[in-house]
Amino acid sequence: MDKSNQLEKTNVLVVDDDADLARTTALVLKRHGYNVSIAADGMAAIHQVEQQPFDIALMDIKMPGMDGVDAYKQIKTIQPDIAAIMMTGFSVEDRIQEALREGALAVLTKPLDLDRLLQLIEEAVARRASLVLVVDDYLDTCVTLTKILERRGHRVASTENGEQAIALVKQNRYNIIFIDLKLPTIDGLQTYLAIRELDPAVTVVMMTGYREEMDTLVEIALRASASACLYKPFDPEQVLTLVEEVRQGKRKKA
Repeated sequence: MDKSNQLEKTNVLVVDDDADLARTTALVLKRHGYNVSIAADGMAAIHQVEQQPFDIALMDIKMPGMDGVDAYKQIKTIQPDIAAIMMTGFSVEDRIQEALREGALAVLTKPLDLDRLLQLIEEAVARRASLVLVVDDYLDTCVTLTKILERRGHRVASTENGEQAIALVKQNRYNIIFIDLKLPTIDGLQTYLAIRELDPAVTVVMMTGYREEMDTLVEIALRASASACLYKPFDPEQVLTLVEEVRQGKRKKA
């Protein structure tokens, strides 16, 4: 996958009361292809996260009012999957340890090592990306889903039949699998049940363009713990919403 696609929708929030440092850091990140917003303190950061999702928060620990650690705790209640990298120019070991216990990826000392910062952000982006498999004998569906998901940084593979899908699941651990119900040779339901035997934890979304004809198979798949069924033609935002729900743990796994 092209790195520019991976970064296209990566939103980074820089939180620091040092306006010059925040602007400089934001400029560096923008030059590397990230979408960057700035917040001057903890409360402003919380308000921004309430307004839009961020992939990564780069947060100063010592700020007036609410410090970065307490702000991070509140931000996690709004967006549990946000990745946080803390910054500090002071010796605040107790707050550093608390930030790490809360799930912060790392704590960087000021002045920032920009190469290290960029490395950490790239690693965080890679961890957030889901590995997705699309199973459909209709090429346009595979191409459409691949484009939608890759633009959000996900890694996508596709195949046209159930046998190949099962073989791929034996070789790779996918986070989400989209399966068309009407496939050649073995159908989508048989494919799903075989995959579920191989990997009970994977999230599977069924797809069909034949709502009435496939109604019985859809019901069987959902009773067998498929997460949802997408009806073609589908809305790209619906696809992305499903993927985000899986990432944030809001949609049950198969």
